[in-house]
Amino acid sequence: MTKRTLGGTNKKAVAVSGFRARMKSKQGCQIINNRRRRKRKNLSI
Repeated sequence: MTKRTLGGTNKKAVAVSGFRARMKSKQGCQIINNRRRRKRKNLSI
């Protein structure tokens, strides 16, 4: 069986667009707040 595309860990994705990463910057905070405003089930990864 061949390997899938996303066979590794999601470490990079979490580092870039995880909740803690978002909260570090002002614009990331805005993204989280916008997603809260729209009642998103998942705020981030």
